[in-house]
Amino acid sequence: MRLSRNNFLRGFEAGEPKTSGFFMLKKIRTKKKFISRKAPRVIVILGQTATGKSNLAVKIAQKINGEIISADSRQVYKWLNIGTGKITKKEMRGVPHHLLDVVKPKEKFTVAKYKELAEEKIKDIIFRGKTPIICGGTGFYIDAITKGIIFPEVPPNKKLRKKLYSKSAIALFEYLKKIDPERAKNIDPKNKVRLVRAIEIAKTLGKVPAITEALPPYKFIKIGLYLPPEKLKKKVEKRVKKMFQDGLLDEIKKLKKSGVSKKRLKEFGFEYFNPTYEKVVKQTLKYAKRQTTWFKRDKEIKWFDASKKINSEFIY
Repeated sequence: MRLSRNNFLRGFEAGEPKTSGFFMLKKIRTKKKFISRKAPRVIVILGQTATGKSNLAVKIAQKINGEIISADSRQVYKWLNIGTGKITKKEMRGVPHHLLDVVKPKEKFTVAKYKELAEEKIKDIIFRGKTPIICGGTGFYIDAITKGIIFPEVPPNKKLRKKLYSKSAIALFEYLKKIDPERAKNIDPKNKVRLVRAIEIAKTLGKVPAITEALPPYKFIKIGLYLPPEKLKKKVEKRVKKMFQDGLLDEIKKLKKSGVSKKRLKEFGFEYFNPTYEKVVKQTLKYAKRQTTWFKRDKEIKWFDASKKINSEFIY
């Protein structure tokens, strides 16, 4: 029986629960009746930076006829290649990759927009009979998809943003504590972009609403990669050395020539703002620790030591 595209993408019809956890069975309406089928699986490969997530994703995709959806908050930007460790065409080995090079560096890209685009890609990949593989290290992006986070619809206020961005992160954090103390309790006080957005939402709605979730009708298989500290350090050192050899400084010069401001480069992270080998190694290791802290909260992740051979057969 052939399902129409619209019926497949709709997934659940009226009367079906949408927030009861992972759906092992879903009902899909055809022109004649409902039929039951297992919930489509979506593989998620996450974890620390420099642990080989992209390589594992490609290997798995080749075995199970999969397509990869990037979950990296900086790789969505065009021309940010070396500093973000973006996968190359050669490394893709013919496997389709999505949500890379989506917008230009001067443009803003939100997690809400990522969620919208990623969900469209997941549905399309499944409709074509393939398996979606989400791969990346941006925890918030991954949670947005796998936990179905619903974001408040507050349009950007350019005038307010301009005023807020002129202030320091410390000042913004103190201001957020005054207008929305609850949101201030669980935000990175050094992340200026998120602080500005939180203030923007709080000033519009009175406060940042609690995050709500509506779990999507997929079975997520979450694979986490990590490396022991000493091995991670050596891997990071090797990666950063290659970044500079491959032309990180030239990449930054080209971005500046294209009109990307120093302020914007700073927002893209330590690799793009006055980078040195020592500084990038140090900050990358700190970032890896933050990634670990974020992902440890998710008990659904199956963890694997990336320094050992990983048998991907467990996915079947």
